[in-house]
Amino acid sequence: MRKSLNIAITTLLLAGAGQAMAASSIDLGVRGLITPSACTPSLSGGGVIDHGKISIKDLNLTEPTLIGTHQLTLGVNCEGSTALALHSIDNRVGSSVYDDRYGLGFIAGGQRLGHYTLGLSNAIADNVAVQTIGSDDQGDTWYKHDFMKPGRYTSIATQDDATLVLPAKDLVIDLRVDTVIYRADNLNVDYELPIDGSATLEVKYL
Repeated sequence: MRKSLNIAITTLLLAGAGQAMAASSIDLGVRGLITPSACTPSLSGGGVIDHGKISIKDLNLTEPTLIGTHQLTLGVNCEGSTALALHSIDNRVGSSVYDDRYGLGFIAGGQRLGHYTLGLSNAIADNVAVQTIGSDDQGDTWYKHDFMKPGRYTSIATQDDATLVLPAKDLVIDLRVDTVIYRADNLNVDYELPIDGSATLEVKYL
C-alpha cells in the first residue's frame, strides 16, 4: 500500500495589459500542503484472495461464471481526524472488458480471463455509521456510491449529505470482492491458466 501527498504544479503566463507583444517571462508556482496527520490503510487477510484450482468443467461455456464472493475488511487508521480519499488503481489495466471493473490479467494470445468487482458496505467512522461517496474528478465533486471502480476516489460522508467529505480518525468498511471468469468456450485451456488480479488502494489527503 502507498500513502501519497498531492502537490499541484501550475504555470501562469504573464502578459501586460494593452501590450501588442507577448511578455518575455513566465512564473512557475509550486503549491501544496503538508498534513500533520498520517493515515495507514489495511486489508484483512493480507489483502489476498486465493481461489485455488478450478476445473474448466465448472465454468459456463457460453456465459461468465462467478467463481467466488469474498468479504474483506478495509480499514484506515489516522493519527488525527483527517479528510481523505482512497484512490484505486487496477494493476492489470485493460484485462477487463469493462472499464469500471478490475482485470484478472491476460493469458496466451492476449485473451482476457475475467474481472472482479469491489463493493462497499457498512462504513463506520469513529464508531458512527456513515455513507460511502465517490468522485470522478479527483475530489472536486462527490456523490453517493457503494462500488469502488478503478480511478475513482472513494471517501465517506454523513448519512444526510453525500456532497461533503467527513474527516475521520478511524475508518472501517466491508469490502465485497466478486470474481468472474469469462465464457469458457473462448479460453485456451491447453494448460493451467493463472488468475492474476492485482489492485492498489492509496490514500489521498484532501
